[in-house]
Amino acid sequence: MTTQNEELKQLPNIGKTLAEKLILMGIENACQLKSIGAENNFIRLKAVDNKGCIIMLCATDSAIQGIRCHHPDKSRKAEL
Repeated sequence: MTTQNEELKQLPNIGKTLAEKLILMGIENACQLKSIGAENNFIRLKAVDNKGCIIMLCATDSAIQGIRCHHPDKSRKAEL
């Protein structure tokens, strides 16, 4: 699990806590995260942790895009 955790933490916006939650959901790497997509990932996250919030949604979406979430695209944020 440590190796998976470290791999996920290499993505922008994915820290220790979010990486651990992703692993609990069965997401072990960037390819799996991308194939599931931010919206579906968030639905799964809410099933595992009811404290999931818009910040986690934006963080995973930005991680999929390979960008930091400090300056999200306003139109994409509205879509989410």
